[in-house]
Amino acid sequence: MPNSPSDRPAAPRRVTVQRKGPLLMEGPVEVELEDGSVVTSDRFRVALCTCRRSRRYPWCDTSHRDRA
Repeated sequence: MPNSPSDRPAAPRRVTVQRKGPLLMEGPVEVELEDGSVVTSDRFRVALCTCRRSRRYPWCDTSHRDRA
């Protein structure tokens, strides 16, 4: 029986870690938040906030630059 696209493993996503900045991730992505809700982005690259200062959390809005 031929393999369907759902049988194949997904290609790995690249995540770039920055010392004083967001995690940069190749998109599209789905992010599951602590409360169980899921947010999505279909952009080719997203910046995920790691400092929790973003008003658009989990997406980075560069608020970390104010105090970094």
